[in-house]
Order: sequence, then structure tokens, then C-alpha cells
Amino acid sequence: MISPANLAAKLKTGVFLEDSSALEDYRVVQTTLQGISENWREQPSLEVLAHSVGLQPIQLQRVFSRWAGITPKQFLQAITIDHARALLQESASILEASFEVGLSGPARLHDLFVTHEAMTPGDYKNRGAGVKISWGFHPCPFGLVLLMVTDRGLAGLAFADPGEEAKALADMSVRWPAAEFDENQVATAPYTVRIFEPQTWHEDQPLRVVFIGTDFEIRVWQTLLKIPMGKATTYSAIANNLGNPKASRAVGTAVGKNPLSFVVPCHRVLGAKGNMCGYHWGITRKRAILGWEAGVSGVLDGLTATG
Repeated sequence: MISPANLAAKLKTGVFLEDSSALEDYRVVQTTLQGISENWREQPSLEVLAHSVGLQPIQLQRVFSRWAGITPKQFLQAITIDHARALLQESASILEASFEVGLSGPARLHDLFVTHEAMTPGDYKNRGAGVKISWGFHPCPFGLVLLMVTDRGLAGLAFADPGEEAKALADMSVRWPAAEFDENQVATAPYTVRIFEPQTWHEDQPLRVVFIGTDFEIRVWQTLLKIPMGKATTYSAIANNLGNPKASRAVGTAVGKNPLSFVVPCHRVLGAKGNMCGYHWGITRKRAILGWEAGVSGVLDGLTATG
């Protein structure tokens, strides 16, 4: 068994070069997103954004559109406060209606078609003792992704920028310090395709995930699964959905501990007024995911495709 303290030492130099083009695309997009996020009120032009990443405008347009399915101009519209507020419309009714769907079996919980189960309270109380977790890093649309899987399904998903791998690995492994960890990219690689390539999202082939947490945390994470792509909700709406309107702060803590980022869409939780509140893996990445989802789901259909 590998102790969490020794996990970082197992990271191998160059292990993430299987698809360096994906990481380069995200580097370009990440810098562009930062420029848009910091200066959206000035509506920066494509030329200004392209200059910031050392590309010609047409080159940036192609890279960004290939990555997100929308143009930089459309993404700028996607992160304005007006769009964020629009995401929140009907948030309460979305959660209420989800009760009609149910949370068992391969029912459509959200766009990834996720089916889930929880580890027993004993597994959690024992801090993962007896649980074998295979892990691996892979390029994805949002930088490097750390995937952690058990024989029952995906148990952990975290993000990292190059050079931050050890930090992300330690952050995740400390959650289940008594588990047995094994570096195994062969086991984790198929999940990268399954999670980040929309053409693989099929209702008859649900993504299996396993929750390891307290009863309250698991209830919060289950509620997050009810938020459809292209929509958002608030901490208070989740608390109300759980029948405890005063639990907004506790909900926020549980959301922050979500071990399955992106799959369990904690990025779809916004502030009460539509502001981009904290995200464990960075606000820029949160904006990137919301913009990418807008392109995938067609939320921004009808917006101009130029600029």
C-alpha cells in the first residue's frame, strides 16, 4: 500500500505528454479567458485577445472555437452578469422537478447520464480503509485532470495546471488517507474519453460514480446532479431543496468538498445575484467550464458567430 505522503514522489516526469496539443489549446484558452474575465466590461476585441496569447486573430478564433464550440465573442457574452442571472432563472423549479426523475438506476440525472452509489458509512468512517483507488493524470479540455477510480466506478476528479500535479494529488488522497492508492493510467484513461467527449454521453451507458462522504455531503452532491447543463442554482436553493433553509453555509462547505468536479457539477452553483463565487479549482476554470457547456449544449444558439 502506498501512503498519501509518498504519492507525490511517484509522479513521473513527462507522463502527461500523451496529447500535448490538448494542454496547449487550454493554455491559449485559459489566457484568453483571463483576459475576457478581467476586462469584459470593456468588451475586448478579438485582436486584443489574440495579441495577449501571441496569435493572429484568425488563429485564436479557430483554436477557441475548436475548444469551446463558440467564439471568444460569444464566450464574452456567456460570462456577463446578465447571462449568469439568466442561468439562475427557474433554479428552484429545476430542483423541485428533479424529484419526479428519481435518483436510482440509469435515469437521466444530467447530461453525462450519471448513475451513482455511496460507499457504506463504515467505509467513510474508516477513512477508506480496504478501498483500492487507482489514479492517473490526463490532458482534458480544462488542463490536466486527475481521475481516481475504484472497482465500483469513478470516485474522484480534480484539475491541475502543469506543475501543480502533486498538490492536486495530495488534496484528493488526503480525503481517504487509509485507502490503498495505485498509479494506473490504463485504468483511468477510458474515463477521460467518457467524461469529456459529449458524443460518448449515452443514456444506455451511464457513467458509474461512487460517493465517499458524510450523509449530508452525499445528499448535497446528489442535489448537484439534478442541475441540468445550461442552468445554475444557488446555495440557498440547494438548502431549501434539502428541507433545511438555514443550512446554506453547510451546503457551501459540502459543495467545496465535492470530490467529483465537473461530473457532479458544483460549477453550476452561483451566488444569489449571479456572481461567480468560489470554485476549488479556480474561478477561471469555473468560467471555462460554464462557457464550454454553453457551446456544447447550444445555450448560446442565435448569438452572432463573428468577432
